[in-house]
Amino acid sequence: MKIRTLQTDDVERLLAFELENRSWFEQHVEARDPSFYSHAGVAAHIADYLSSHAAGAMHPCVLTSDDGTAIIGRANLRHINREAGTGEVGYRIAHREARKGLASGALMHLQELARTQYGLRILNAWISEQNAGSRRVMDKCSFTRDALAAPVVVQVNGADHASHLYQCRL
Repeated sequence: MKIRTLQTDDVERLLAFELENRSWFEQHVEARDPSFYSHAGVAAHIADYLSSHAAGAMHPCVLTSDDGTAIIGRANLRHINREAGTGEVGYRIAHREARKGLASGALMHLQELARTQYGLRILNAWISEQNAGSRRVMDKCSFTRDALAAPVVVQVNGADHASHLYQCRL
């Protein structure tokens, strides 16, 4: 596995990754708008993310196969606020690559980026109660659930899921 910053020429690889794993992701997180799942939708998504990256508001990454031909995961550092020293992390790992430590590796990569490139002190993540795998990743990477933060309710497969704030001090 390799990890690198998202690029404009990732459209076909990213679309293939998202289509292949759509039903898997939608079991765990809020579904994307159907218009996303097209060449134009993914191209617009990438353009938006790279614009935010250029503005210093996010750092979008992809995890690729060792030969770089396929995207097998995503990891994003977003809502970067250098003044407050905070940011938010999120990731998606291909179903066939789950439980191989890729999410932990991606999250550790984001923690290093946050600390060294952006000077952040606190990272946030929102994790659903039902997402046991992501809760384990949070524990492994020194995130703890913020008991005082109110949960955010999202729709996953037509059901309400409470997502809780997890934080890590860098």
